[in-house]
Amino acid sequence: MTDSEMVAHLNERVRNFKGDVTELERAIGAYLIGRQVGWKALLVIHDLGTIERFERVLGLKFEAPALPADSPYPPKTFAWLAAFEVEGFWGAVMREARRARTQR
Repeated sequence: MTDSEMVAHLNERVRNFKGDVTELERAIGAYLIGRQVGWKALLVIHDLGTIERFERVLGLKFEAPALPADSPYPPKTFAWLAAFEVEGFWGAVMREARRARTQR
């Protein structure tokens, strides 16, 4: 998706959105940050349920090819650094998934 197509899509979602505007704002922010830091960093920052909710709000998948897997920026996020120091990417994601399931 080109930048102009993305802006047109997001504008359409904003025009037609019904619900809590803060959820729309968070979804747009996460998507735009994800374009810079990659979807792996978003999975460390947000739990899977939140990412899925954002995908529904925007009608976009938070994965390749829309979002890169990695970028030069993820190491700048504290959550990313902490996750890799302790257990690596997939270990951190699985830990978060287990934590999210136990909180439901």
